[in-house]
Amino acid sequence: MESSRVRGRRARPSRTRPLLYTALAAVTIVGGTAAGTVYVKAQAHTGTSPVSSTVQPSAPSSASADGEESVEPVAEPTVDNDALLAKAMKSVAVTGDAKVSVAVLDLDSGDSAAYGDGSFDTASIVKVDILATLLLQHQEAGTRLSAQEKAYATTMIENSDNASASALWDIIGKAGGLDAANKKLGLTDTEGGDGALWGLTQTTTADQLALLRQVFGDDSQLSETSRTYVQGLMGEIAADQHWGVSAAADGSAWALKNGWLARSTTGLWDINSIGRVTATDGHAYLVAVLSKGNSTQAKGISLVEATAKAAVSVFTGDDV
Repeated sequence: MESSRVRGRRARPSRTRPLLYTALAAVTIVGGTAAGTVYVKAQAHTGTSPVSSTVQPSAPSSASADGEESVEPVAEPTVDNDALLAKAMKSVAVTGDAKVSVAVLDLDSGDSAAYGDGSFDTASIVKVDILATLLLQHQEAGTRLSAQEKAYATTMIENSDNASASALWDIIGKAGGLDAANKKLGLTDTEGGDGALWGLTQTTTADQLALLRQVFGDDSQLSETSRTYVQGLMGEIAADQHWGVSAAADGSAWALKNGWLARSTTGLWDINSIGRVTATDGHAYLVAVLSKGNSTQAKGISLVEATAKAAVSVFTGDDV
């Protein structure tokens, strides 16, 4: 909001400046491992609301006895990014029983957008959460990862190795250890899977975005050393897993973790992808895409990638 005063011997008519605002559009993606698992999150909102871009007319100016004239402040226009993302998602084909949710955050401006709601199986994206929990536990104990833990972490993230994930799942204390760490990391709607079923941990895109902010943001419970470590592994994903949110990146500027899981009860696929991408506008974005009910793995990957692109397009203005 602005205010100004015009001084002079005679009162002059008030002037208002034209206000401009720009609309944007968005996208997202997914991925996983052989036996299956995935992850994602951010500051998401439930539902969508219409675009709001109203400018309040300036009130009449009034001149004081000494000739001064005051101009009432003019409200800035607002942009509803969630509504813009919902509009962008109309171009994304969601078939059959599939359901998708996405959250995106512009690390440069702090602006965010979200689409969809509900909980999803994490599949292999939970592996980022498992590693964050392990690192947080070591920080609090004042200890370092052992050589064996580092070996497990590398294959778990870069190759999405399930045996390594199971080993670290046991080390962190399974669901109890994960849930305790998530309270400190700001994940409020994520619940660890029962027993050894870490891939069936339940989460939301909002929580996955929160996790990504812990890994890639400066305001984090994780130390700079821990954040750099996780970022490095997410930037070295095996070639056969170069899909998901990376579809929204400009070239190879991305770091991600994918997850995929075929549910034995339905035969339908969970496909998820979370990570950081640098887009065509040069900005870094955190993107979390979760999906379920996909008839095939390939269709799920296509859905996640199209969603990631739509999410980022909200801010870059690129065509979906």
